[in-house]
Amino acid sequence: MAYRPPETYEELITLIHDRYDDMSKSYQKIALYLTQNPNDVAVLSVNAIGAKCGIHASSFVRYAQSLGYKGFKELQAVFQRRLTTAAPGFDARVKALEVELGGAREGEIGFLAELVARDVASLQELLASIDPGHLARAAELLETADTVYLIGQLRSAPVVELLRYVLTMLGKRTVLLDASGGLATHMAKVARPTDVLFVVSFRFYATEVVNVAEETAKRGVPILAITDSTLSPYAKLTQALFAVPEHEYTFSRSLAAPMCLAQALCVALAARVQKDGEAPRIPVVTGP
Repeated sequence: MAYRPPETYEELITLIHDRYDDMSKSYQKIALYLTQNPNDVAVLSVNAIGAKCGIHASSFVRYAQSLGYKGFKELQAVFQRRLTTAAPGFDARVKALEVELGGAREGEIGFLAELVARDVASLQELLASIDPGHLARAAELLETADTVYLIGQLRSAPVVELLRYVLTMLGKRTVLLDASGGLATHMAKVARPTDVLFVVSFRFYATEVVNVAEETAKRGVPILAITDSTLSPYAKLTQALFAVPEHEYTFSRSLAAPMCLAQALCVALAARVQKDGEAPRIPVVTGP
């Protein structure tokens, strides 16, 4: 009996996830692009997709065949069927917002206008893609945890610093596993199954953060993660994974969506601990 390739988008994504760890590096890069840019995959030619991804179009054809399709067009048809009910993609949102904000501008204000458009688009995409069940599960784990351990390095550091501040103000026992003194790995070893490890990490994933997450998961400690893809190293370790795709790997990559998501989780926790789901308040430190 011949192998039947996936006919639905959901089946295809499941297959990609199942095979991801055993793929070559180039196939993993293709898988990452397909899962993060489904609208582009539906409407662009294989040559255009290859140019965006930095991989020759022939590799996309071979990748499609490795999943059971005759060629890339058969795989693309799955994405095209999904597009009939999907929300606008990231690039489409950005273009619409650029028009709404007054079109292209030059100079420094142009940089600001471009970043604003991309930030708003990323926030719209976040709202359209987030799983309400994962939000509720994460809020529950934060509420019941004895201690919340936080880890995030490099450009993820501002997000975990915000989480440390707000969670502490909400009365949660909070420990930041920072890189100072090289103690993060050792500090994480005291986490227990009654605690929670909250990971914030994006490509290219800091090695220490990945190692801490894997070692902590082995000891039965629940893990929450904000990352960039459902194919990230944390996907199989977490009780609640929040994937916030990054569409361009440049120095100006925004933290607007991850910051907003972190704040939303803190507000959800505040509503639970204050028993006020309508108007939860987060205490702040005030000066003299």
